[in-house]
Amino acid sequence: MGKKLGLIVIAMFLIIPILPLHAHAEQRNFSVSAQAAVLIEQESGRVLYGKNEHAPLRIASITKIMTAILAIESGKMEEMVKVSSRAEGTEGSSIYLRSGEEIKLKDLVYGLMLRSGNDSAVAIAEHVGGSLEGFVYLMNEKAGQLGMNNTMFQNPHGLDDHEDHYSSAYDMGILTQYAMDNEMYRDISSTKNYRSEGDQIRVWHNKNRLLTELYKYSTGGKTGYTKRAKRTLVSTAEKDDEKLIAVTLNAPSDWHDHMNLFNWAFETYDSEVLVEEGIQQGIEDEFYKDHVYAPYAFKYPLSQSEQESLSKEVTLYKPPSEERKDNYVPPQPVGKVELFINNEEIGQVPLLYDPPKIEEKKGFWTRFLDLFSLTIGVRSSD
Repeated sequence: MGKKLGLIVIAMFLIIPILPLHAHAEQRNFSVSAQAAVLIEQESGRVLYGKNEHAPLRIASITKIMTAILAIESGKMEEMVKVSSRAEGTEGSSIYLRSGEEIKLKDLVYGLMLRSGNDSAVAIAEHVGGSLEGFVYLMNEKAGQLGMNNTMFQNPHGLDDHEDHYSSAYDMGILTQYAMDNEMYRDISSTKNYRSEGDQIRVWHNKNRLLTELYKYSTGGKTGYTKRAKRTLVSTAEKDDEKLIAVTLNAPSDWHDHMNLFNWAFETYDSEVLVEEGIQQGIEDEFYKDHVYAPYAFKYPLSQSEQESLSKEVTLYKPPSEERKDNYVPPQPVGKVELFINNEEIGQVPLLYDPPKIEEKKGFWTRFLDLFSLTIGVRSSD
């Protein structure tokens, strides 16, 4: 019976006239200088713009986003780190660590993100991973878990010391989407200035000019540059509760690329709640009415033309016959809501069944005791 039930559905449609549209067809009045780029709406993960976004390329210091989130998730942020000679001797951008000094891991992460310290990256890696090589293993394990399919890490800082250290704009976008779910990462990424106390007092100013001076909606990010990777940049922005992530690789004009992408998306897309959490309205079937609910809301960025081409389909298992209704236990989930733009599915939400409350039938003695208790209660109040 269960297999037959699974093949019988009720479908209800809310159809709005469909207009031809492609996800990337919204008009833009600017070009992107980057060799590869992506623009992602943070909550849904929708790609609003892409250019060679899956191409594996050198990424320079935006590598440090992975280093930072692994350090934060290690639970060791308040621990003191003893700096090794290997860390002190790391080439490139530096926070000028000295071999043998002790500094809090949290301070190292701030130095990593604000000043792009390569020495800080090595000190973090050795403390969190047990060794530089052990930490690189953790980086690649995390990349695999997040679905970063065009990524290979060989160091915690992004220097061009390996031929097979690379990622894609899209992969760095989904890494940033994951990192931005972490409150401590958001705080560090959005910090403009930081003072490190300890064996040596250090004051750092964030290198991300979008955050510090150029773009008022900026909420953070990470800069990068090497001679082979050229300019790389990850940045985040928020306006009117709409959150965006931009990534550019080998971009001669990265600041302008990011601002243009953000401004275009803020003007073009609005994040709409397409499925409300809770009891679903508009279901008229007597068995399901007021008893079918969505366990979470579904929010998605849409352009004006996409809003006009949206369709929603609700599918439910066939309700039981009148004879079977009293003892019927529906499966969970009992159905789903599917959402489409131009007949292309953009997402779905499961529907669950909340059975009606059944009042317990009371026997003679239960009713008598209830009445007796009520009488005693009235008398005792006199």
